[in-house]
Amino acid sequence: MNEYKTLCEEAYEANLEIQRRGLAIYTWGNASAFDPDKGVFAIKPSGVDYDKLTPISMVLLDIEGKIIEDSQRRSLKPSSDTKTHMVLYREFSPLANIRGITHTHSTYAVSWAQAKKNVPVFGTTHADHGTQEIPCTEYMDEEVVKNNYELETGILIADTFRKRNLNPSYINMVLVAGHGPFTWGSSAADSVYNSAILEDICKMALLTLTLNPHAGPLPEHIIKKHWDRKHGPGAYYGQT
Repeated sequence: MNEYKTLCEEAYEANLEIQRRGLAIYTWGNASAFDPDKGVFAIKPSGVDYDKLTPISMVLLDIEGKIIEDSQRRSLKPSSDTKTHMVLYREFSPLANIRGITHTHSTYAVSWAQAKKNVPVFGTTHADHGTQEIPCTEYMDEEVVKNNYELETGILIADTFRKRNLNPSYINMVLVAGHGPFTWGSSAADSVYNSAILEDICKMALLTLTLNPHAGPLPEHIIKKHWDRKHGPGAYYGQT
């Protein structure tokens, strides 16, 4: 559909970037692109190799999860994580400018998720991208898992942010306990960028604890300085 051509291209490029950045092997991982004005998102088809993807193979859905029919897409099922993306767009888009979501099974982020650990702000690399620890959810209980697993995963993430009073505008990443990371951003490309950042932060955090199991978080005044110099009212990082 021509009216969704740009949206499908954005989703396609974001999915290719997952593989380029080494954030997934085989068919693992998925990215989506969202148009809030139309209430439509495009997402990777389920189980399709990255090198076989094309813009036209992206699956289009409305915000209720209904597939938007197209003769060239009818045979393709959307990612198994589609309902998680759907819930996050519905829950977080009114609060933040979220136009893209990425889910990967990248090694270090998944390791923290499997350990069911929040990721502390150990250093300035983390502080450049966020002033708070990266949250990890609780496990889902057995009855919830039996219900509608992917839908409940999205609800779990949204509830985690609500209960901990976290703002998805400022914390654009989460670890689902025992599962892995989800990230979001102002575009599909931005959401993959945040996945790559998350992976490196998780790697550095693990190495930090390996070298010093008693390492504590970075002092608050250094965290604030690094955040402000990049994002604050007097930001001076970069060329703008």
